[in-house]
Amino acid sequence: MHNFDQLYIDGAWVAPHGRGHIDVISASTEAVMGRIPDGDEQDAAAAVAAARVAFDGWSRTSPAQRAEYLAAISAGIKARMDELAGLIAGEVGMPLKLAGLIQVGTPMANFKTYAKLLATFEWSEQVGNSKVVREPVGVVAAITPWNYPLHQIAAKVAAALAAGCTVVLKPSEVAPLNAFVLAQIIHDAGLPKGVFNLVSGTGPVVGEALVRHPEVDMVSFTGSTRAGRRISEVAAASIKRVALELGGKSAAVILPSADLPAAVKGTVSACFLNSGQTCSAHTRMLVHESQYEQAAKLAVEVASRFTVGDPFGDTAKLGPLISATQRERVRGYITRAVAEGAELLCGGADAPADLPTGYYVKPTVLGRVQPQHTVAQEEVFGPVLSILTYRDEDEAVAIANGTIYGLGGAVWAGSDEQAESLARRLRTGQVDINGGAFNLGAPFGGYKQSGRGREMGRWGLDEFLETKALQFRA
Repeated sequence: MHNFDQLYIDGAWVAPHGRGHIDVISASTEAVMGRIPDGDEQDAAAAVAAARVAFDGWSRTSPAQRAEYLAAISAGIKARMDELAGLIAGEVGMPLKLAGLIQVGTPMANFKTYAKLLATFEWSEQVGNSKVVREPVGVVAAITPWNYPLHQIAAKVAAALAAGCTVVLKPSEVAPLNAFVLAQIIHDAGLPKGVFNLVSGTGPVVGEALVRHPEVDMVSFTGSTRAGRRISEVAAASIKRVALELGGKSAAVILPSADLPAAVKGTVSACFLNSGQTCSAHTRMLVHESQYEQAAKLAVEVASRFTVGDPFGDTAKLGPLISATQRERVRGYITRAVAEGAELLCGGADAPADLPTGYYVKPTVLGRVQPQHTVAQEEVFGPVLSILTYRDEDEAVAIANGTIYGLGGAVWAGSDEQAESLARRLRTGQVDINGGAFNLGAPFGGYKQSGRGREMGRWGLDEFLETKALQFRA
């Protein structure tokens, strides 16, 4: 059991005002694996007050000083990598080895990346008789999701701290244990009191209290589009800045000139990563109608190699989903897809026979999916791939752009130039060209209802900065 009974506010572990607690459930055993405080509005207010007091001093530290702290936090994550990987494998269900590489390795690299970026970032420029300077936006409320919990925390906290902002973090109550370990690491790194604060609790209570608070200058949120709408509504009352990274329904467009086996393998992998619980997952595979049969056969072959099982075992490529609610939601999408006319090529809504305990769903491939089908329009957040066909490039682009989302995507073609030409027509924030890898230095974010703003690299730093013009006499 990993029990935490205090919140981290103003540089110290303190008893919460909220008297309740929240159980953290293991995705693979369905047993309680930890407990955290169920904070309330007064806990949120205390954290904001501490961050406000700390802001003046922290915002005036040099970039080099802030870089030293960020590097120390990265080193602290590295020192506790095995512990963090085990926690996240239990909370989220990603297989242990992958959890270490992705769920812990990526946030460790993110803190280090921002430490390095501070050495070269341009904080001012001369424009005529004006000096244009970049300054931290202020107190930031970071509200983060459960699917890549520490990575999403790092994407916000590292960038905000690098910018000179102070932070109040509200992690997902579904996968929060890693956030408490990070708070310990930050404390050990010697960050000045009040610069980073952690308040756990639910979104409707702690989350809304932070978004409403007049002393919070900015909210950075990752999660569902529905919750993003609510945050936008509440934040509008105080005209505070809001950055949103929301849902996705990303399409992988495979052109006839592409290496079809490589494209199908890459698409299935990008769909099933983290059991499909990835906002930018390539959940729609678009193939030319003449290649459907071949692509469908290849997809089933690749999907069959994604063994489902215990994240702490040695053989599983896919672990469970995060909760019973999510499991039933995903199974419902599969059932509805078949009812609407899709072909069930493999997998299905029934539970894996050999896994009676845990929130497991079979890796599923659906064929002959139509653009208007529910499974082609709504975010499933599970290991479910939909195969759609197109007749020409114009139709492929129309289908790919034909949802409310625009977060990720891919184009596969016989040349990078041909793929890029089509990728530029996709209304989405990130497009992988012929299997291009994720880049921590590149901007990540969405068009349309996938959100606004960008994370990662210098674009992520920009989100937490204001621009001021100083006019001098010519």
